[in-house]
Parts: sequence; structure tokens; C-alpha cells
Amino acid sequence: MLRVLLCLLGLLAASVEAQAMRGGGASPLRVVLIPADGGTESGTRADYQPVFNAIGRSTGLSFDLKVAQSYGAVVEALCGGTADVAFVGPVTFVQASRRRCAELLAVGVKDGKSSYYAGIFAKRSSGIGSIAQLRGKRVAFGDINSASSFIFPMAMIVEAKLDPLKALAAARLTGSHVNSIAALEQGRVDAAALSFDSFDKAVRQKVIDPRSYRVVARSMPIPYPPLVVSTRLPAATKATLRAAFASVATAPGVTPDMIRGYGGERIDGYDTRYQARNFTLAAAKMALIDDDLKGHLLRRSSGRR
Repeated sequence: MLRVLLCLLGLLAASVEAQAMRGGGASPLRVVLIPADGGTESGTRADYQPVFNAIGRSTGLSFDLKVAQSYGAVVEALCGGTADVAFVGPVTFVQASRRRCAELLAVGVKDGKSSYYAGIFAKRSSGIGSIAQLRGKRVAFGDINSASSFIFPMAMIVEAKLDPLKALAAARLTGSHVNSIAALEQGRVDAAALSFDSFDKAVRQKVIDPRSYRVVARSMPIPYPPLVVSTRLPAATKATLRAAFASVATAPGVTPDMIRGYGGERIDGYDTRYQARNFTLAAAKMALIDDDLKGHLLRRSSGRR
């Protein structure tokens, strides 16, 4: 009788795991996206939907994509059990992995590289050409947990021996790359921090004229924003996803336009063997921006002192 009971329990566990793997219409895998580049929730979903459609073709899995209100909200979704898969930033990944609720799934590859750059941009007419010339200026940053629109640009300012609380006339947290470039375009700030990918996307969409802008500073290479999975996801499902992302660029019926990465950019494919230790660079830059500085900036941004 005990042997029969154990067998039945084993079959039940296998059935539950198989249902999770199928991700059928009744229970799609829940994907949460950082609010990076789309400008709107529908725009951000449209950026990433093609690659998940491609994965669905080869696995039979289905996905429900949602856009978080902030980078921190993605971490809470992973750690709170309301996200199975997430597209995050390097800093967001470090935060979630430290809480042991996310593990690396895949990292995008373009032109043989898995890296991108943060920048600080200004209008040519402003006369700003270096970080030192940001003194007394208004600078827009994105989300306080964003690697390319906050952590790395702010680290460059700190490393240039400028105190962001005293040297800058204002450090405004806009919440996203697209909001920061809009603030710069509209003259509400003198400079803006965002990724080069986001700047290039604004150029492609004819939101800005690149001839009117200059690069004030460019960061060192940053590990490409990764895809992660919840540590709660069944091992078989994780394995299925890894195999699918590893081969998605050559999967039958998948077109090059479906292979999307950060900000919906077309990429060559995904590296599922990328090492999590590569993100220690992001952790090192995070260490330069202490909680006291973040707290002051958040209070200033909300109108409090």
C-alpha cells in the first residue's frame, strides 16, 4: 500500500510540473518587465512580445507580459512569487539574486558582445562638454535602481569628485530613460543620464535630432540587461526555457525581427552560459552610491527635504 501511495504521489508531482512547463492558456508563465524604454506599458510590452512569441513557438509555453511601475517592483514581484520570468537591469539582478529569489536565465548577444553603455547627454547649445561642467546644472536620471540611467552615471559623477547633492542644481528622478530624454528635449533639465541604446532608439523614432546633442560622458561596458527566472520555478521549466533561448535564433519559423533584447532592440541571440559573476561590476558601482545619497535624492525628487 505504501509503495502504491508513493507511486501516486510521484505521478501527481510529475503532473503538476508538466502543467507548469506547458504554460498553457490556463496558466501562462508570468513575465514582468522593467519600465525601461517603451514610454507606455503597451509600448514596452510590444518591445519584448516578439521574443516571447518565438520561445512559445518552440516550447508550447505561453507568457503573460506585464510592465512593472518601477525597477524595485520587479524585484518584489520575483521575491513575492508573482513573477516567473523577468527582464531586468544589471543592478536589479544583483538585488534579486542577493535575496535568493532570482537566477540568471540568459543574456542578449549583439555583434558578439553582451554589454551596453550608459551615457550623460546634453544639448550642444548648452556648452556642457564634460562632467566637471555639470556643476550648477540640472540633471535628469531615470529609476534609482537602473544601472544605465542612474547607478553608472551617478558613479561617474562621484568618481569625478563632484558631490551630487551640492554640485548639481538639481538631480531629478524621472523614472525611465524615455522620460529623461523628454525632459532634456523640452529644456526642463540641462543634461540627462540614460543608456546609449535608449538614446539611439529615440533617434530611430525621430523623437530627437542627434545633431542637437553631444555626449558628455560614456561609461565603461556594462553587462547586458539579463533575463532571469524565479528560483521557485520547477527545474524542468527552467531547463526548457534555457534550451529555448539558447537556440531561439535558429528555431524553425522564427524570423530575425523576433529576436529582441533590451528596449526591443534586434539582437543576434541569447547566451545561456553567461556567468552571474560578471555582474559584480554592477555591484561595485552600487557600492559607490550609498543609501544616504539615495534617500536625499528621493526626498528632493518628491519635493521633500
